[in-house]
Amino acid sequence: MSDTANCREIQCEPYSDQQPGTAGLRKKVKVFRQPHYLESFLEAIFRTVKIAPGSALVVGGDGRYMNRESIPVIAGLAAAHGVGRIITGLDGRLSTPAASHLIRDRQAAGGLLLTASHNPGGPDGDFGLKFNTATGGQAPEATAEAIYAASQSITSYRLCDLPELPLSALGEHDLGDILLEVVDSAAGYAALMETLFDFDRMADWLRQGNEVAFDALHAVTGPYAREIFCRRLGAAETAVLNAEPLPDFGGFHPDPNPVDCAHLVELSRSPNSPALVAASDGDGDRNMILGPGMMVSPCDSIAVMLHHADKLPGYRDGVPGVARSMPTSRAVDMVAEALGIPCFETPTGWRFFCNLLEAGRIGLCGEESFGTGSSHTREKDGLWAVLFWMNLLAELRMGLDDVVRDHWRRYGRHYYQRQDFYIEDADRARALVEALRAGLPGLPGRQLDGTSITAADDFHYRDPVDGSESANQGIRVELADGGRIVYRLSGTGTTGATLRVYLEQYTPADGQLEQQVATALAPLASRAAELGQIEEFTGLKAPTASI
Repeated sequence: MSDTANCREIQCEPYSDQQPGTAGLRKKVKVFRQPHYLESFLEAIFRTVKIAPGSALVVGGDGRYMNRESIPVIAGLAAAHGVGRIITGLDGRLSTPAASHLIRDRQAAGGLLLTASHNPGGPDGDFGLKFNTATGGQAPEATAEAIYAASQSITSYRLCDLPELPLSALGEHDLGDILLEVVDSAAGYAALMETLFDFDRMADWLRQGNEVAFDALHAVTGPYAREIFCRRLGAAETAVLNAEPLPDFGGFHPDPNPVDCAHLVELSRSPNSPALVAASDGDGDRNMILGPGMMVSPCDSIAVMLHHADKLPGYRDGVPGVARSMPTSRAVDMVAEALGIPCFETPTGWRFFCNLLEAGRIGLCGEESFGTGSSHTREKDGLWAVLFWMNLLAELRMGLDDVVRDHWRRYGRHYYQRQDFYIEDADRARALVEALRAGLPGLPGRQLDGTSITAADDFHYRDPVDGSESANQGIRVELADGGRIVYRLSGTGTTGATLRVYLEQYTPADGQLEQQVATALAPLASRAAELGQIEEFTGLKAPTASI
């Protein structure tokens, strides 16, 4: 820890609400603006992870409100704890996957990422902070718990007074107690993508008249998308929509899904739809993929990617295995079985993929909440997924809808939908889940509107790499007719509670593959509402959102 004259000890009181969720600490901006709130949480991180003196630390965020003003605070505490170098992007912005790559590429001791991902921004929006380890991946559960424990005993922190940080000037800057290095992260990320995909083939695909529309939603990926699509692949500047990062995301809810990006669904249904329509989220780790008349379900997306992975340069030798989060549909399981590779089922939260990636057990992974990734980094990666699909369309010389329908004709279709029930009283949501949990032993064999329950449990995960265990990760109910229902509470919100109900119905390849999702899942949705007693516990007769 630095003891220079520029550092001072500041007294504070611990905050009781600094329990990290599935991806760090997320709160309303007004919460983070409380006196010493950010500083005390940072102090808890530094005391827990104990970064070696002189080490480098990657710091950056999605550009949301509070991003730029928080970096000097981080630098001041980092200097006080002996960190030798801060590496950040221009204006303090780094997409989450680019930050993960930068940690690994520069062999940094870890990273502090300023993001609330897909949550709204602005002074009335959300802010977040998470620590990524030297692997580039999210801190494991044990580390998150240790950080929270440390936060409960913080009574002071040390802060070095630094000169103003020149975040808009590329290069290395000596701040006295610490070095600041501002890098062109878009160029570095684009160079990584060129090792994975055939840029020449994609550029030729564009020259043949195929168009792409990528919406950055005024979030962090705008500069990255311009560098790749416009400068390196030759797409028109108009191919990147809402490219300028803004602290409030221009009023967008930066979540790439058909509800919050209804304008892209409308574009894909128009007579002049581009061949590929896509979006990413606030920090660049999620994606939505559309083509003329079709949105690709995230569950189908990872399955199609796995089936065709060996057609793309970075994956010519195939992948050793694949993983999906437990609520994600089992479409990718069928592809893995056909390829003769393992498919791992993990709890929700990208950190659970990290051990599998580090151990070389998997090369692709994905989750239903619009996140996919591969071994090229330790975070999910929205732009990577868009480039994967773009390269695939160029390689197959097929339309996006034909690629997906061809997949259904080969493997069958897993109709899938997530229903979100936002409940202001979090206790009522917890009571619903506890009632389901208590009734689990009596569910197998129970008749449920024309079918029967064959299995039911509360998902318990044992990590095959380090043996760590995670209990109570979601209630699974399997039905005799190929249906599956999953109930779990979301861990990414900042107020109330969101009950998530996941509906999956498998239809074989010789069955009805062209139904509307809502129609195909209507019977299962009714069963899920009845079994969970959703209206009785929450007062809600219908979901607040269906995705």
